[in-house]
Amino acid sequence: MINSTKTCLSDPVKLQKHEVINVTKTYLPDRTKLDMYIDKIYSTAWVTNNGQLVKELTARLEEYLGVQNLLLVTNGTLALQIAYKVLGITGQAITTPFSFVATTSSLVWEGIEPIFVDIDHETFCIDPSKIEEAITPETTAIVPVHVFGNACDVDNIEKIAQKYNLKTIYDGAHAFGVQYNGRSLLSYGDAAILSFHATKLFHTIEGGAIIFRNKEDLERAKLMINFGINGPDSVVELGINAKMNEFQAAMGLCVLDEMDTILEQRAEIWSHYENSLKGYVQLQKRNFQCTNNYSYFPVLFKSEEKLMEIKASMNANNINPRRYFFPSLDTLNYLHPHVPQMVSWSIANRILCLPLYSELSVHEQNKVILTIRDLL
Repeated sequence: MINSTKTCLSDPVKLQKHEVINVTKTYLPDRTKLDMYIDKIYSTAWVTNNGQLVKELTARLEEYLGVQNLLLVTNGTLALQIAYKVLGITGQAITTPFSFVATTSSLVWEGIEPIFVDIDHETFCIDPSKIEEAITPETTAIVPVHVFGNACDVDNIEKIAQKYNLKTIYDGAHAFGVQYNGRSLLSYGDAAILSFHATKLFHTIEGGAIIFRNKEDLERAKLMINFGINGPDSVVELGINAKMNEFQAAMGLCVLDEMDTILEQRAEIWSHYENSLKGYVQLQKRNFQCTNNYSYFPVLFKSEEKLMEIKASMNANNINPRRYFFPSLDTLNYLHPHVPQMVSWSIANRILCLPLYSELSVHEQNKVILTIRDLL
């Protein structure tokens, strides 16, 4: 926890005129080390197509995360789409309306109809008790989300999937490094995906990964992300181009080297928020069986009006939190009308993610905290 003697919350906190506190800031690792990896790329002139750095990052991530059958791809959205293709998802998939838009848009893009069920009002994750009633003869999959890195009720979701012979693809875009009962949260399901976008805890500038339960699915996905090519003169599978390149992998290797420091810094910031805002706002209820990777700090206000008042005050003081996730995805205009998921609507209308990144200072963080507390 941040020592309050550094900067007391009661002390005046002023920002420089043009100093801006954004919701996140991309972590940039040691430049000298990055240059060393880039020198390797220049020495070989091998910049894509499963180069040595991609292979190295794959192996190191499998070890770090405690998983097998990991495939690096261009981004987290394509990770979802490849997982759907490999696992043969068609018809309908049950999913949550409280997520980043890619969870829904990736389904629609692949011709799969999202069927929304509501979320738990405390954990913000999909409510397993509502899944079974949404299953139809057209349902082929469940696509839950580990919201803000908070583990879904994977045990009950897996039971439902087995009972109805459904595939499970977990959107773990926020769940890098999270453990559930001493096991990688990403090892649950037929597949789990990660996003390595520049705003994430771990990033490769752009990028993502799929972790498959079965080796056979991994091997097929390797073909799919390279146009279905399995040799110089052989195309055996319908595919697209979803490969990670060597420059992305170089960034990932450097960031991975510094993960311990990143997590320590974020844990300190996260704890200061928790200790300073508990009792003022509703905080996400964490799954006690999973670890925290300190990816996000969401806060929930009593009303949308109060949220907008506080957000406007922050913006006027060069603080830019984010309404994340907003809007509830069952309201998207390119979908057929859906039964309103009222818990998701309520949460989406009242939630803000506060600034959280390694370089956020105590001085800056206290500015965020005081802005909220002064208006409550």
